Amino acid sequence: MTKAELVARIAEEAQVTQTQANKALQSFINAVSEEVKGSGSINVTGLGTFSVSKRAARSGINPRTREPIKIPASYGVKFKCSKAIKDSLNG
Repeated sequence: MTKAELVARIAEEAQVTQTQANKALQSFINAVSEEVKGSGSINVTGLGTFSVSKRAARSGINPRTREPIKIPASYGVKFKCSKAIKDSLNG
């Protein structure tokens, strides 16, 4: 599903315009981004938890030249779905 398809579905189910649905979705994305940057995690009941994950520095290989390279430490975002979603997937 693309963002445009998600916006259309939100608009249909909430009975609002696509512009309003897009603004609501963008507000949700912005809120999650800011909260993860600030406190490190956000829990949305019924959906799941977004949290920050630290990746350690490691060595790698450039696939084109086969030269060893150093990959610096970085941060990423993890998502763990709620039990309700997991249960619905597993029957």
